[in-house]
Amino acid sequence: MGTTPEPFRGQNPDPNLRISDADRHKVADILREAAGEGRLEIDELDERLDATFKAKTYADLIPITVDLPAAGTPSLPVPQSSPVTGKRAAVFADAPIESQLYVAIMSGVDRRGIWTVPATGNVIALMGGAELDMRQAQFSAQETVIYANAIMGGVNITVGPDVQVVMQGVGIMGGYVGPRGIEPTGGPVLRVKGLALMGGVTVIRKPLKETKGRQLRMPPPHELPPHGLH
Repeated sequence: MGTTPEPFRGQNPDPNLRISDADRHKVADILREAAGEGRLEIDELDERLDATFKAKTYADLIPITVDLPAAGTPSLPVPQSSPVTGKRAAVFADAPIESQLYVAIMSGVDRRGIWTVPATGNVIALMGGAELDMRQAQFSAQETVIYANAIMGGVNITVGPDVQVVMQGVGIMGGYVGPRGIEPTGGPVLRVKGLALMGGVTVIRKPLKETKGRQLRMPPPHELPPHGLH
C-alpha cells in the first residue's frame, strides 16, 4: 500500500473535486474484497465496479462503499483467559459482544470509561465524529477488528500501552494514522480497517486511566448526606 495522503487541515475539501485513477482502483479493491467475503453478490459487484470507474468526483464515490467495512475478514476468537503481560493484564468481558454498529451521521458517538468493546465493531462517521476510548474498556476477544469508515468526518480511538495496533485502512484525500511497528506485548490485538474519504481515522496510545472503584475516596464531612452514606 502506498503512502496515505494527509487529511486537509484548516479547510473543507470540495466533494466535487475530480478523482484520479488511483482513487478508483482503491475503491475497486475494497469492492472485490467485499465480494470475496460474501458481502456483495456478483451482480452487485459488477454494478458497483461499473459505477466506480465511471465516477468523476469524490461525491460519486461516497454511496459506492458507505455500507461496506472495507478489506479483510474479521477474526473473532474468544479467549478463555487473559494474556500475560508485564503490565496490567487486559480485562475481558464476562458477557462478550460479537458485533456492534456505531453511527455518527452529522452527529457524534462517544464511548469511554468502563464499557465492552465488541469483537467486531463497525463505525460510520458521515460528516460526524466518533470517539472510542478503550483504556478502561473490557474486551470481548483477544483480537478485535474495528471497521472505521470516515466520510467527511473523523474517528478517534484511544488505547492503552499494552494493546497491539494494526492499521489496515485506506485513505482517499484523508488519512489513517496510528502506532506502527509496535513490539508484541501479549496484550489484545486491535485491527483497524476501513475507508477514510475526505476524513480521518486516528488511533492514539495513552497511559491507562485509574480504574473506577480501585480506590474509594470519601467526600469531605460537609458534603456527606444527612444520614451518612448508603
